Amino acid sequence: MEIEREGLEEYALWIASNGAMEHPPSHRFAPHVDHLFDQRLIDLEIKASFTEDLVDQLNQIIIRQQQQLDALAREVRALRQQGTADSGVPAFRSLRDELPPHY
Repeated sequence: MEIEREGLEEYALWIASNGAMEHPPSHRFAPHVDHLFDQRLIDLEIKASFTEDLVDQLNQIIIRQQQQLDALAREVRALRQQGTADSGVPAFRSLRDELPPHY
């Protein structure tokens, strides 16, 4: 692994000094650097796949929570209408409208 790391560091230095658009001499870096890049690419693809799955799961959770919020809002509206229909006066009063006990 140390040889691979040194090869990767050497490759990175070569890229930094020669520019990323030029291709390095393949005989110097190819054996272990190609393997490292292949492994890193595979690791990144795996992470991307897990990230996509997580995003899908989170989207499903958000959809379910929004449905629950919508149902609760409908229930609150129905309770408010029920309170108004029964007594003729609104049953719902905000606590902000009432004075605290120390007044």
